[in-house]
Amino acid sequence: QVQLVESGGGLVQFGESLRLSCAASGITFSLYTMNWYRQAPGKERELVANITNTGDSTNYADSVKGRFTISRDNAKNTVYLQMNSLKPEDTAMYFCNAVRTHWRRPFDYWGQGTQVTVSS
Repeated sequence: QVQLVESGGGLVQFGESLRLSCAASGITFSLYTMNWYRQAPGKERELVANITNTGDSTNYADSVKGRFTISRDNAKNTVYLQMNSLKPEDTAMYFCNAVRTHWRRPFDYWGQGTQVTVSS
């Protein structure tokens, strides 16, 4: 059974930091690209950042560049999202997502999300 479990969300003030974690089980973690998405009420889900399976390449949404850092520890089957200089517009439910394609078959798993709320 595949599980992605996010943690680390919470209520913080403008300018503070949070570190989200997503622990994976039931998959060969080192084969998966990992994504962090977020969704605010009334808005579409947005890709925040992703990291390749080896960790050698990362990408960020323009809205978080320079403030957020994605990283992974394949030995711990965990991906992280360090969020600095948080703004009220970062308030959302944050989800981790594991994806890979094997023999042309897509594998796509999601966590249950962790809430991040930033007060002004």
